[in-house]
Amino acid sequence: MATFDTHRPTIVDVAIAAGVSKSLVSLALRGDAGVSEATRTRITGVADRLGYRSNRLARSLVQGRTALFGAITTDFGNAYYTEILSGIEAAAENAGFGVLIAQGRRDAGRLAARVDDLIGLNVDGIVVVSSRVDPQVLSSAARRLPIVVVGRMPEVIAGIDTVTSNDEAGAFAATSHLLDGGHRQIAFVTASSRPAAVARRAGFDAAMRAVSERPIVVSAADQQDLEAQIRTLLTGTYHPSAVVASNDLTGVAVMDAAIDLGLNVPGDLAVVGYDNTALASLVRPRLSSVDQPSDSIGKLCVEMLLERLQGRSVDRHEVLAPSLVVRASSA
Repeated sequence: MATFDTHRPTIVDVAIAAGVSKSLVSLALRGDAGVSEATRTRITGVADRLGYRSNRLARSLVQGRTALFGAITTDFGNAYYTEILSGIEAAAENAGFGVLIAQGRRDAGRLAARVDDLIGLNVDGIVVVSSRVDPQVLSSAARRLPIVVVGRMPEVIAGIDTVTSNDEAGAFAATSHLLDGGHRQIAFVTASSRPAAVARRAGFDAAMRAVSERPIVVSAADQQDLEAQIRTLLTGTYHPSAVVASNDLTGVAVMDAAIDLGLNVPGDLAVVGYDNTALASLVRPRLSSVDQPSDSIGKLCVEMLLERLQGRSVDRHEVLAPSLVVRASSA
């Protein structure tokens, strides 16, 4: 069985081994110009040999900053969330920051606990990629450090920046694309009642009103219910010829059920998803989807956090314009 040395080398250990003062070690490892290159090389060599690593949290108590951001999401299983996290990490790295990432497993209590955990780790700001966190938790956190929320919140919270997409416009574009293709019996399928899904339903309804057609709506409580309702939808008397799904996971579930039933996509059923995650390009036929650029979202979140750290006090609420990416599932 492997054993580990629980003693972590300290800056004092490095100083003793190198035969210099603790302050000189600190200057050398920090890259201070007042230390000769020969001395710096000797000290860094000793530090490497001992396995010394600087204590970021201890240093933060002195400097007041950790150069770390926190990022919390609802669910690692949804590619949309993980792609935004990747964008946040890339943008933070370009700004010289690291990122601590956590998830709440679609549970508001867990999400709130993760916010507290990150505050306890002294991060310099937090991006919450979820609309499920209790507004009171966010409001309290925003009094201590910068907070940015990605997604539609049920209410505006003073002191918090937000990044959202124009969900109504995205769903309107997806539905209009299907209408332009000659479809009239179009269904909107969702497994969420969150504000973003509600806004996408509104965009779908608006497009359908333009042709005076009765919209078909499937709203499931969970994934198991979703699969059952999709099957009922596709085998019913008034089954649709096209579906607008509230996200890519739901769009893929619709295509999966259609293929199991012997339907051709897009010949018998056209499908458009939402979020344009990597999943949309991996399935066959490739899924048409409304794009929300994760890199741009991540960059904007980090930009907002940095602005807050530099003194901005006026709240920012950015709404990004989505775009429809047409692929084989609705061609």
